[in-house]
Amino acid sequence: MNNSQFTPAGAALSAASLDLFRTNSLMLAAGDRLVAELGLTSARWQILGAIAAAERPEPVAWLARDMGAARQNVQRIVNDLNAEGLVEFASNPHHRRAQLVVLTQKGRRAFDAAMELATPWLNALSDGLSVDDVAAFHRVLATLRRNLEEEGEAGRLGGAQAID
Repeated sequence: MNNSQFTPAGAALSAASLDLFRTNSLMLAAGDRLVAELGLTSARWQILGAIAAAERPEPVAWLARDMGAARQNVQRIVNDLNAEGLVEFASNPHHRRAQLVVLTQKGRRAFDAAMELATPWLNALSDGLSVDDVAAFHRVLATLRRNLEEEGEAGRLGGAQAID
């Protein structure tokens, strides 16, 4: 597809896409460095965060769906977190085979420690940005995510993305 076929917004998004991919890679690498001393990676931190943010314990498939990640990748990382005592499995009254993933006290401490490290990092990253800038960026990301999810549900996109 050449540029003449893009809508104005599509052309602007096309121009921004490579920056978005590069920023994602840089965020993941920086996150890995930030939480390495805690024995975490960005992927593990992300999963601990999804578990902590959930209103109630969820099975791996739900966590993966909420994260936009492949269930198999989330399952592998959850199994590793379980082996390290950061999460545990609980029986699911609604589905015998789909156990619920629960944050342990050790897992809560690891997540809280990661967030303590993240606070000054995120404050520094936001230097030069206004709250309005960040809010507008968040709205754009949320809209892109929603559009991607809707296209994926309609079968126009491939499978879920890996998180590690």
